[in-house]
Amino acid sequence: MELGSVAKENGAQRFMRATGKLRAVFGPANRSSLVHDMTEENRKLLAQREAETQQWETVHRPDGSTYVVPRNPDDKSLR
Repeated sequence: MELGSVAKENGAQRFMRATGKLRAVFGPANRSSLVHDMTEENRKLLAQREAETQQWETVHRPDGSTYVVPRNPDDKSLR
């Protein structure tokens, strides 16, 4: 590789060249399509995850930090 051709690489090409050894160990990135129909299993899992998130609420402290607490401490259905 010539010195002049390195300067003509875009950011993505430089990143791919710099991370080549990591990709050799961890494998290439997943390039599957994001456009597909949801399976029944995925619909059930999504509904379960959405129900789990509804049992928590975010509390903001005066210093700007946040944390989550149960909306109803007596409800143990999803924990």
